[in-house]
Order: sequence, then C-alpha cells, then structure tokens
Amino acid sequence: MSLHTFGRIKETLPLPPLTEVQLKSFYDFLQLNVLPDKRRSAGLQGAFLEVFPIEEGDGRSRGGSGLVLDFLEYRIDQPKHTPAECRERDLTYQAPMFVKLQLIQRDTGLIKEDSVFLGDLPMMTPDGSFIINGAERVVVSQIHRSPGAYFTVEPRGAKEVVAASIIPMPRRGPWLELEFDNANVLWLKVNKRKFPVTLLLRVLGFNADAVRALMGPTAEALEPTLREDREYAPSEALLHLFSIMRPGEPPREEKAVAFLFNLLADPRRFDLGLPGRYKMNHKLEGVYREMKWKLPKYSSEDYAQTLLSYDPAQAAKSGLYFQDQGIVPTVRYLCGLHLGLPGYEVDDIDHLGNRRVRTVGELLGDTIRLGLGRMARGIRERMLLGAPEAATPQKIVNNRPVVAAIREFFGRSQLSQFKDQLNPLAELRHKRRISALGPGGLTRERAGFDVRDVHRTHYGRICPIETPEGANIGLISHLAAHAKVNALGFIETPYRKVVKGKVTDEIVYLTADNEDKYIIAQANTKLGKDGVTLEGVRGRVVARVRGDPVLVLPERVELMDVTPKQIVSVSTGLIPFLEHDDANRALMGANMQNQAVPLLRAEPPLVCTGIEDRVALDSGTLVLAEEAGVVSTVGPRLIKVKNGKVEKEYPLTRFTRSNQTTCIDHQPVVRPNQKVQAGDLLADGPASRQGKLALGHNILIAFMPLEGYNFE
Repeated sequence: MSLHTFGRIKETLPLPPLTEVQLKSFYDFLQLNVLPDKRRSAGLQGAFLEVFPIEEGDGRSRGGSGLVLDFLEYRIDQPKHTPAECRERDLTYQAPMFVKLQLIQRDTGLIKEDSVFLGDLPMMTPDGSFIINGAERVVVSQIHRSPGAYFTVEPRGAKEVVAASIIPMPRRGPWLELEFDNANVLWLKVNKRKFPVTLLLRVLGFNADAVRALMGPTAEALEPTLREDREYAPSEALLHLFSIMRPGEPPREEKAVAFLFNLLADPRRFDLGLPGRYKMNHKLEGVYREMKWKLPKYSSEDYAQTLLSYDPAQAAKSGLYFQDQGIVPTVRYLCGLHLGLPGYEVDDIDHLGNRRVRTVGELLGDTIRLGLGRMARGIRERMLLGAPEAATPQKIVNNRPVVAAIREFFGRSQLSQFKDQLNPLAELRHKRRISALGPGGLTRERAGFDVRDVHRTHYGRICPIETPEGANIGLISHLAAHAKVNALGFIETPYRKVVKGKVTDEIVYLTADNEDKYIIAQANTKLGKDGVTLEGVRGRVVARVRGDPVLVLPERVELMDVTPKQIVSVSTGLIPFLEHDDANRALMGANMQNQAVPLLRAEPPLVCTGIEDRVALDSGTLVLAEEAGVVSTVGPRLIKVKNGKVEKEYPLTRFTRSNQTTCIDHQPVVRPNQKVQAGDLLADGPASRQGKLALGHNILIAFMPLEGYNFE
C-alpha cells in the first residue's frame, strides 16, 4: 500500500530514539564501555567514590593509625541467563557485580587487595525494561524541584514577604530557608531551628562593617538583623550557633567545628550536585560579579578542604568567604528583592527551568549509595572489633545491605512499576512517562492546581494533552515526541537556527531557561519560493517571546520550531487531524489508544500521521535483522538468516501471555531465500502489520458536521 503525504511542512528532523530516556540513562550509570581509570564520578562510580574510603572510627580522622578500606574499580560480568530464559523460568535478568578493594593498615603500611562480590545488579533489556522474577517492569522517571536557590513571595496576613530557599539534591541534606519576620529581621532556618543570618556571617569572620561592605547597595535590608544580633567574635558566634542548633549538648569548640563542617561543607551531608551548582550560578551570576567574587566551580571538594582547617581565631584574618553553597550571594539577592531594587526577580517554581527529571540511572545510583552507606557502618564496626592483622576486604565486607537496597527498589518503589504490556504503544508510553509522585516527590492530596496545570515551558518538552483523567491529572505526564533529557536532568527541545531571516537546517537543543532569551517562529511559518526565507503577512511573522505571541520582522527571528508535532507526545501524535479535535476529547483519545487489545488480524490504518512505523520499531516488539543476509529458514518458532557461512537464528515468541494477559505473538513476514538488509523486518509483533502500528480496524462511518452545532 503506497503512502500519500498531505503535509505541507518539510520534516527536517526525524524522531529521536523513543526509548533513549531509559537506555542512555542506564548505560551512562554503568559506564561499562569506559576504562575503569577514565570513568566519571557519576552514576555507579560516583556512588562508590562518595562512600569510600571507609576509615576506622568516625571516618574523618586524618592520618594516625587504624584500617582504611579504599575502592579501586568495579566490574560487571555477563548475565547468566538471556532475557527470554528469565521470562520463561521466572528469574531476574541480572549480572554479578564485583568490586576491587584495597585494605591499608596505616601502622604497618601493609596493603591487601581483593575482589569482592557485591551482589547481582538487574540489567536493562534492549527495549528499556527490567525483568524481575520473570515479570517485566519499568522504572518511571521522576520530575522534581531542581536543587539551587529559589526566591518566592509568600503572603503573610495583609502583606507579602519575600523568602529564599537553598535546596540540595534529594536526600543530600536539609533545606536552608531564609525569611524576614514582621520586624524585618532576616532569619536562617535549618532543620526547624532558626537564628539571625548575621550570626553565621560572624562565624565566618565578618563583623558588622564587613557585612555592610559585603552587602553593598542592599546592606540597608540587614540593619534590623545587625541590631538584633549582638557583636560576637567568631569563636563566641560559633559556640552560640552550636547551642541554638544542638540545645541539649554542652558547647565545645571541636564539636562545634565538626558540626559546622557537617552542615555546610561535607558533600555527604549537604550537596547541591551539578544541577544545583549550575542553577545557583545561573541565578546569582550578576551578584557574584557585583561582589567581585569568582563563580564557584561545580565541586564542593575545594571548599570542604578550606573548612577542614577552620580555626575561629583565624576566621577574621583569613576572610573565609562562604562561597560554595552560595549563602552570602543568596542573602544579598534576597535583600535586593526585599528593598524592591530593579533587576531582582522572584522565581516561578512551575517553570521547567526550575524542575528536573531524575531518570533510572540517577534513581538506581541513589539506591546503591543508600545500600553502600549502610554497608559502610557495618564495615566500621568490624574494623573496630576484629584483629587488624587478620582483616581482609573479603572478611570485613558484608554485601547484604546493598542486595537488600536493590531488591527493595525494584520490588517496592513507587517508581518501579509492573510494565504496561497491553499493546506496543502502551509499552513505549510507559517508558516515556514522567511522574511527580514517588519518594521525595508530591502526594496526590498535597498537589495543588498550579503544579498540575500546563505551563508555557511545557511547549516541546512535556505533552499538554496526555495525562490521566483521575486523581493523578497533571502529576503523571509524558515526554513530547522530540524532547530529550540532558546530562543535568533538564528537558530540552530542538529548534532550527534562523540567520538574517533565512532558516537553516542547523539544530540546537534548548532548556526552558535558555529558550527564554530568544524570539522563536512557529514551524508552519510561511517560507518563500527558495524554501528558506521567512515570509510574513504584511512583512511580519508570528513568533513568541517567553511564551507570548508577538508580530516581528523576519530578520529579528532567531529560531524556528522543527515540526508542529514537537509539542505533543507520541500517543497524541498518532491522532490524525489533532488540530480539529477538542482538547478533552484528544486527551481521551490519547489514553484510549493505549487500552486497545491486539487483534488476531491486525489492519494498518488508512489514515495515519506518519509515526506509526517508528512507534512499532522503538517499542521493541518487532523482530529485525541484525545483519544483511539471505533468509534460509522460516519456521513457526524460528527464522534463520545466512550471511556467508554464518547462520544467525532469530527465535520467535508464540502465543505468550503478557503482563496484562493479552497475547504476544510474532508472525513472520519474510520468505525463504529472500534477501534482507540489517534493520529489515523479519516478523511482526502484536498490534503491528508490516512494521507499522495497527491498533484497530478501519471502519466505515457517516460524519455530519452541522456547523459545529452537534458537538457533544
């Protein structure tokens, strides 16, 4: 059947791999194709580097005696069974994980090296799912507030007050909250205990005059706070701060210094992470410039070293700037907002520049980090109890906490879900789902209207149509067809570059906060006869700036949408003539396609939108040739393709039960002696025909539009 396209807009960018959000995240987490000494401190490698070295005692004693267990490298062997065997025999598709560890006796300098089995790690199948006890599961990505500094306006009685929050990565420390009270005193709140923010500045060596100099034109806002907080020397301020935060403990200087380090500089206890550092620098760049401070690097380690050697008596002399977590610039920005100075803006927390996606790799990394942390506590106990000379890495490591954490995550986490296998589209949609629920996320009861609503920054990133109709409306969403999740977890969408009114084929991917800087034309903007010059109505084209439509000269346009399809998800993009569909009906249509039961005789649609083949291909339900050759055998359960002397076998799944008790059945589409190329279709899966998604039947209908009067 030949395909006739009625579209008038040239497709410049094909759909990206639709399961990339799952596969890329998992492969980046493992870094298996990278040499051990070249691996980045991220994913699995990052989890090990954060927990190790494990030292005898509290883990922060530098030098001295005792045992130290250090991490060298990890390796992951091949899985023992294939995915098909695991499905058949109710096994978990997993691979053994080994860690090479080094035990150092600091007294004698003796080093013992050992490879330790740390448990089996579930592996992702080529289609982006996991097989746990024979059942296929999908780890859904989670969207949450990005770490960084946020400035908001909160109502208090009849007036509004400005407040700021410094938010670390999930499970990486407490929120630091700054707010003015009715007397205009600025308080810093940590773990439900609060103190005047100037007290912390005094601990770091700033007296009242130094604080005023530091705040520059915004210093006036801190005058009531300076009056409230009496003039302390750094050592007094430190003990006073410690007595506020730990009221039951006697204030001793060494304990107070350790507390300060834990609160503000230990990356294990408070960490903004790369996304938080990026957001903080992005927001406070102007303030750093005004203060003549250099923007901090994306690392907490340099700063942690400074605080390790913190001495209250030296604090005033050394001028120890608390740059890393950005408290001082945050205070200055908040004071500027409080005074109503120009150039200071509050944040929109629903803007997608302020929300990021935690994909499977990050969620799994957090799980393993949790298990390693529990394992480290057990290792420290065994170091203290056993004889140092008899200790080996194998003897002091117990992998049970890591195994338990992994099992708990895949078996019980709200984000590890039983895969929706009703049809190929349902599978693909499940892997591209984004949830605001789950550990550390929102709850249905607490989520208000603003969080659930469509935001202008969803354009090209999150589908405005496809979401459940019940209590989860707006909390469960789906990635738009062309959207990608970048290395920091922010969602990007593609645009074509426009140079001097001429559109080019150069593609740029932009996050929501970067997009706000540009003037962007629609994909359906009229082009001249040459196919590249923008032509407007009466010399102007419709574009948008920060989501608002504007009429501009073609020369002012900087970017252009790649396709009208980029604003919707894959499910919604399968609906023909979507633009004539009422939004509520489109939502129902997008959701109902995923409920279509595969038919015995699939029938491809007569009217389609052109992405049916990509959906079937990326769902992983088709059987494709891995290399070119000639089909030698076509049987009910096996297809063989011969390439020279080598014959490759492709087993077919016949009449197998899916998770939703529908039938998974492969039907061969090739004949013996047929030549095939790599990537060619060998067998159709459920609900597909000739490699195209085929969910229903073409039925003959009579349609009467009575000038719109018969709508509903």
